[in-house]
Amino acid sequence: MRALIIVCLTVCAGATHTGIAAALGNSDQGPGCGLGKLAWSDYGGQKQIAPQVFMATTNGTFGSQTFGISFGTSGCTNDGVMMKNKRINLATTTFDSLKQEMAQGQGEHLSSLATLLGVAPEDQPVFFSMVQDRYTSLVSPDDASPLMVLHAIEEAMGKHPILARVTQPDARRH
Repeated sequence: MRALIIVCLTVCAGATHTGIAAALGNSDQGPGCGLGKLAWSDYGGQKQIAPQVFMATTNGTFGSQTFGISFGTSGCTNDGVMMKNKRINLATTTFDSLKQEMAQGQGEHLSSLATLLGVAPEDQPVFFSMVQDRYTSLVSPDDASPLMVLHAIEEAMGKHPILARVTQPDARRH
């Protein structure tokens, strides 16, 4: 008898939740984005349990949804708070490597930063040379923070004859 009551309560709770979602015009199409959403997009009945489980399992197995949300791939958008300050996030998360690459005048993180700053591929060697030449003034030995270094780089770019014309895509955001 107790099991019957638990089953009835569970069914009623599920029906109530479904009814509320239907009444509010729930537009949810499942797990949103990621490899799972792309792989199972042709499957009929996207709101049914089976395709949603397949999408969520695929996303969970490959970690593609987190990657997609972070980098705006796999049908995901990157317009969340994390990606509004791409340059700051890159500088903060890779600061030690970035400083080393600035001193060397080359590197993957430095190239990524140049791209995020709006430096065209053909102007990146000029950017690399500038940050290497001005390394000691851009990175103060004791009190350098990622935001301070980024600001110093942007300021130096503004005074550089070639890099001053670079349009920084989201400069107003920090």
